[in-house]
Amino acid sequence: MRLGGGTNQIGARAYNERLVLSLIRRHGRLAKAELARKTGLSAQTLTLIVNRLEVENLVQKTDLTRGKVGQPSVPYSLNPDAMYSFGVKIGRRSAEIVLCNFLGEIIARAREPYPYPTPNPILGFIKQHIRDMKKTLPKETRSRIIGVGVAIPFEIWNWHEQIKAPKSALEPWRSLDVKKAIGTISRLPVLVVNDATAACAAEISIADDGQHLNLAYLYVGWFIGGGIVLNGSLFPGPTGNAGAYGALPIFSKEGPVPLLRKASLYTLEDKLIEDGHDPSIIWSPQAGWADADKTIDKWIAEVSEALCMAIIATISILDFECIVIDGSFPAAVRDRLVEAVKKIYARQDRKGLSDVEILTGHVGYDARSVGAAMLPILANFTLDRDVLFKQTDLG
Repeated sequence: MRLGGGTNQIGARAYNERLVLSLIRRHGRLAKAELARKTGLSAQTLTLIVNRLEVENLVQKTDLTRGKVGQPSVPYSLNPDAMYSFGVKIGRRSAEIVLCNFLGEIIARAREPYPYPTPNPILGFIKQHIRDMKKTLPKETRSRIIGVGVAIPFEIWNWHEQIKAPKSALEPWRSLDVKKAIGTISRLPVLVVNDATAACAAEISIADDGQHLNLAYLYVGWFIGGGIVLNGSLFPGPTGNAGAYGALPIFSKEGPVPLLRKASLYTLEDKLIEDGHDPSIIWSPQAGWADADKTIDKWIAEVSEALCMAIIATISILDFECIVIDGSFPAAVRDRLVEAVKKIYARQDRKGLSDVEILTGHVGYDARSVGAAMLPILANFTLDRDVLFKQTDLG
């Protein structure tokens, strides 16, 4: 599928450059002949574009690819050191900041745990580590840092009961302009999105192979959230809150309840405490979860039932190709959860519904922070600035 080809008109230089960069990002590396075929641009126009991008250090030559017939081709890939950006995740139990390169690879990272999020300490943490991380780059490359992406739960001040925080501690978030505050301390352009939307952005821009153009993405964090991808583009909705799965009503023994009451890490925290385990293991990506396997199995059983109901509701409204499930937990736990969902889904009465593939996400714990870091890069170097990501010719 192609959402638009290139144009040979002179005034479309910026569009064509974004098109070429988007294709190389999606496919990893492409030769000029392949780029000309995928864009529909003339060989001469395409050559001028690629040469210009190479001069600007946005792309670089890779090793020759030798085919069976004709001259070997020279594929081009993105230059990892072309640009950098910061990604900030403000969560219910911790804040994180990463410095990523042009490919979304993490160069530096820092994490600050807390019992609940309050603005001033978090802004201080961000300010300190932006300053420190800049120093990890050579002086001549620091000017290539192009912005800060921020992933934060919408209306974070409304969740004081679930976070077990005093209402007054979260209330300052209501009046804080996060974009302005972080822009002031970083002196960089700032983009702010819902945290689960950022996680979806990481999945489709870094990990996805382009095979699926229409998908629903579910991310199990402190609360469950998600994202919607239509025709290859992340669809944030008019208010940026598309894929707000946490509020989706599902049936339970106590009647209809929001999905977040059954499929969120805060429910796992409660179960760990009830079973005598240290709940802090779930807030560290390095911590092993094996000691709490029995508790996690009980949690997975409950979460998988709830997710299956959410999937049925989702595909009843939109005809998705696949559902991607990821979350802030070890890959082994994610794999067990996805397999449990598949087994329950296979038993459901799905008459009248098209079948959907249930897939495992790829980014995991880092999805929100890395997705946030990709926002400034993709806003400046992909086809569409208004919709965060737009793909073309993904076949």
